[in-house]
Amino acid sequence: MSKKSEGGAFGKYPVGPDGATVPLDGELLLIEGGDSFLLVGKAGSRFTLCIETMDDEYCQAVDPDDLVAVSMPEGGPTEQARMMLELVRRYHIPLVVLPKDHPGSKGLSMVVSVAPEILLACDIRRGTHPEQHLLCSSTALSGLSLLGVPGGVVMKHLPLGAVVKHLNAENYSADKQQ
Repeated sequence: MSKKSEGGAFGKYPVGPDGATVPLDGELLLIEGGDSFLLVGKAGSRFTLCIETMDDEYCQAVDPDDLVAVSMPEGGPTEQARMMLELVRRYHIPLVVLPKDHPGSKGLSMVVSVAPEILLACDIRRGTHPEQHLLCSSTALSGLSLLGVPGGVVMKHLPLGAVVKHLNAENYSADKQQ
């Protein structure tokens, strides 16, 4: 595993008034906070992503610099999150949005968001939201904001104690985090 940034803040990446830009090309970013984590990658290509609700289907355009993020608020195997991320970004698997009071929401171990900018929040109901800029997280990562830009990701409000690592997406099987 290549570790380009570790520590409570942004490591060697300069933090300015607009946050820190962390380089991100073909690899993935693993952002750990306590027992939870967020796995982030660039969409990498332009495609249409369908979002399925109980009443409707709508599709959104995804651009190469948009982010695909998988949040695991209680933690778990990062390999599972990597597979979900690849199902969305490589195979364009549709996202399913459950209604607010659906009993299945409580059992979701991971949730996904695809958008140019993603905000993590711990005070929302677990699930993939139709508002793709919003993603459920643990309290340890709540408030983190990510923006996909050419060549990287702008990170704002990284909580103290969070650790940011780069994972090589192609050689990931050797980089498993359990």
